Amino acid sequence: MFMAIRMDTNALLKLTQWLSPGFPVSAYAYSHGLEHAIDNGALKDAAGLRQWLEDVLRNGSGQSDAILLCAAYRAEPDELDEIDDIARGFAASAERRLETIDQGEAFARTVNDVWGAEVSALCYPVAVGRAARLQSLPLAETLAVYTHAFAATLVSAAVRLVPLGQTEGQAVLAALAQPIENLCTKAQRADLDDLTSSCFALDIASMKHETQYSRVFRT
Repeated sequence: MFMAIRMDTNALLKLTQWLSPGFPVSAYAYSHGLEHAIDNGALKDAAGLRQWLEDVLRNGSGQSDAILLCAAYRAEPDELDEIDDIARGFAASAERRLETIDQGEAFARTVNDVWGAEVSALCYPVAVGRAARLQSLPLAETLAVYTHAFAATLVSAAVRLVPLGQTEGQAVLAALAQPIENLCTKAQRADLDDLTSSCFALDIASMKHETQYSRVFRT
């Protein structure tokens, strides 16, 4: 059983830095299948984006990433490889697998170089969970900021691709606060047996993006 860790200013700043847009994991290069959904007309406006992202958070990779992060945070070192294998298995396409592996490796490399965290090359949510444990950052706040950063990255991609105005994008992100809170509460009570995904449109979009003729994003 884990005791609650109090969030002091140093921990808050570290967590904010790790999950900021400027942290070198190249998050800006990935759209998580959004580029294809927008290209084929499935997403046309802010209302459609909000519904898409709520579904991802409730039933798709947002939910599975949150559960994987919590599992990695709580795991012993010899359990991490199994969690990482599950994370790779939950990537529904080659591009989604590339996204989580590349970002995880980049994240681990930077936190190791700067903070001496000694995190292995793991999928992104697994690497973040492990690094937070090693650096004594509280799970609840780590999960909340990670999930918010995930949503913010996709909103930023949509602002460029739909396109949307900056204010529209921020309104969508603000509207996701409650779904993010709900997800974080659920994920902290879950374990690996609760992993599931039913965002078929997202999975198909990420698969079709692999052969899309003109692309801005890697996924």
